[in-house]
Amino acid sequence: MKPSAVLWDMDGTLVDTEPYWMQAETLLVESYGGTWTHEDALQLVGNGLIDSALVLRRYGVDMEPQAIVDHLTDAVALRLRTDGVPFRPGARELLADLRADGIRSALVTMSMRRMALEVVGLIDFTAFDLVIAGDDVARPKPFPDAYLSAAELLSVDIADAVVIEDSPTGLAAGRAAGAVTLGVPHIVSLDDAGAHELWPSLAGRTAADIVDLHVRFSKEITR
Repeated sequence: MKPSAVLWDMDGTLVDTEPYWMQAETLLVESYGGTWTHEDALQLVGNGLIDSALVLRRYGVDMEPQAIVDHLTDAVALRLRTDGVPFRPGARELLADLRADGIRSALVTMSMRRMALEVVGLIDFTAFDLVIAGDDVARPKPFPDAYLSAAELLSVDIADAVVIEDSPTGLAAGRAAGAVTLGVPHIVSLDDAGAHELWPSLAGRTAADIVDLHVRFSKEITR
């Protein structure tokens, strides 16, 4: 009854990089004479990067969308290389326990592939069997494409997978794909985001907890 795979969001779920993104966004908008508040930044949490770039253009950033994406990605990657990987509480431990229990993990993020590989490369063990990034799919979250692609490449039924997310956008993608969805709130509330279950944190959680979650909800999504 184990799930075939656990599909992890990255920013805000696996690693606490949202403050890095927000700082990079703020500096970029201010460099063009604009103002970027914390509330402004919240609207981008979980979005595809091109969608976020289009928002930043409306705040005065006079750059092409892909140039904005490249600029922000470079800024966050530099912070990661300088400060290390800021794991969310319990995330690294759960990844390791899933690996020990023989449950595969995939990283499914709207960040660019080079950013995702930067994070994966800084983890001190083999954590992921697959990486799906924002530039690997035609449509970003909340569309289900990224999660469906991960399931296909892992050769698993999406109904046999658990998605872990920290944003309403990501949870919508997981639900639309047909996975069991676990919400772990961080920057934004997930109270009305439609997750099958919410955990306040991954701290202290093990592979057994993920198996139990999947057992309880997999019948619901396959009915």
